Amino acid sequence: MESIYNKFSNLEHVQVEQAASGTVVTVAPEKLYETAIYLKNEEKYDYLFDMVGMDYGAQLGVIYYLSQSENPNHILTLKTNTAHCDKPRLFSVHDLWMSAPVFEREIYDFFGITFINNPDMRRIFLRADWNGYPLRKNYNPDPKINPISGHNEDIADMERVPSVTLNMGMEEQHIRQLFEEDEYVINFGPQHPAMHGVLHLRVSLDGEIIKKIDPNFGYIHRGVEKMCESYTYPQLLHLADRLDYLSGSMNRHAVCLCVENALQMEVPQRAQYVRTIFDELTRIASHLLGWGCMCMDMGSITAFVYGMRDREKIMDIFEETAGGRLMPSHAVIGGLACDIHPDFQKKVKEFIPYMRKMLKEHHLLFSKNPIAVGRMKNIAYLDKDKAISLGATGPTGRASNWHNDIRKITPYAAYNKVNFEEVLRPGGETYDRYYIRLDEIEQSLRIIEQLVDNIPEGSFAEKTKAVIRLPEGDFLQRVENARGQFGVHITSTGDKNPYRVHFRSPSLVLVGALKEISINVKVADLIMIGASLDYVIPCIDR
Repeated sequence: MESIYNKFSNLEHVQVEQAASGTVVTVAPEKLYETAIYLKNEEKYDYLFDMVGMDYGAQLGVIYYLSQSENPNHILTLKTNTAHCDKPRLFSVHDLWMSAPVFEREIYDFFGITFINNPDMRRIFLRADWNGYPLRKNYNPDPKINPISGHNEDIADMERVPSVTLNMGMEEQHIRQLFEEDEYVINFGPQHPAMHGVLHLRVSLDGEIIKKIDPNFGYIHRGVEKMCESYTYPQLLHLADRLDYLSGSMNRHAVCLCVENALQMEVPQRAQYVRTIFDELTRIASHLLGWGCMCMDMGSITAFVYGMRDREKIMDIFEETAGGRLMPSHAVIGGLACDIHPDFQKKVKEFIPYMRKMLKEHHLLFSKNPIAVGRMKNIAYLDKDKAISLGATGPTGRASNWHNDIRKITPYAAYNKVNFEEVLRPGGETYDRYYIRLDEIEQSLRIIEQLVDNIPEGSFAEKTKAVIRLPEGDFLQRVENARGQFGVHITSTGDKNPYRVHFRSPSLVLVGALKEISINVKVADLIMIGASLDYVIPCIDR
């Protein structure tokens, strides 16, 4: 990072420092865009992992987490503040990273920061007529200010797109309609089982060909990040479970790791092995459900039943040890909630050869079916560079040949104790995104196989204080959940409650990818493309 120091060390409005999390660059708002261009083009920070809105009291701010696809274990933190809270403005970076527009809309929705030059400054989760910005510290939650409406939001209001530009140093406000009057626009969702969640897509068609897609979120928005501010750290765990409910163990693990690393807490090896096994069983269960749903979207009910049948065996293993099925809630800060059941290892070892046999059956049933292959091959191509710019991690990015697996990049828990392959496919098509999840199931079985007979003896949890307080500062943790890189950002002031918690949803950017790769394809393929991305809506709506 020497070039960053050389570039910025003598500039008045830029501060560079080394923190435990890596390089931190703090810039004045007027230097933000210039700095971002340099980091993107010269330093090759081509991956915007996340953007976190902040309320610092007298000022609002944004934290940008950047990474290099060629050096993915390094995270650079770029921080800036707005000049004041009354009329907060920052320059948009939407033209540098394709994931930025959706992140900026989220920050605008909850903090009210307007990003100059962003062509779409609509709210993203809340209604257009919502009063106030909920993640500001001075937000008034009085229900009289925002009473529950008995009417749906007007479509015309949802598609009235504001933006702000600068002309000769003066702000200019613009309003445009998203769709022209002569466009033929149809609705997909939000209430439809093939939408894989409560997602509403407004789709503009030219005959059967898709020309534009506008996703609408927020139908099940629960204000999780706001709730976290009044919870203690152990209480955060059950909220993380319920974001991506198909990756609950992994999301919960991420919160545990974030808190444990902030406290510099040593977690017993026994707990680390069991956490890893639970994570990989969860990944298999998620991929089985995703596979079955995608096959059912193309007409194969049998495949869906087979996927659910195999997934049920994992749910039985979870229930026996942890009590829960969909959400076992087994990881806690310091280790595990309880030790494994005496039959845990036996049941897991029985599942491995069974699942390998079933994988062959799944491939025979569907992977080489000429009708299915015809509907997936040469459809919705996503190239590697676009996947990186969109932040489309996980199986979606790896199906476009992008190395982005956090288990390999920065191993956590017991991932440094096992040998497995990060499955990459060069095609970047719907078929590649379909196939890669079945290949990843085999790799998860390899990981479990190496760990299950080698679970160390000893304690399953470290003792923790009755009241957990993190040191002051910003803390970030990434894990690899079933859909990609899931992130937890915690800002602590040393109190028992976090000052700010933000969850990086891998599914949010996957819907952004849907907008890009579905253009000029037939509308009949849209649901199948969405299924290949495998997004989970509660993780988006948070």
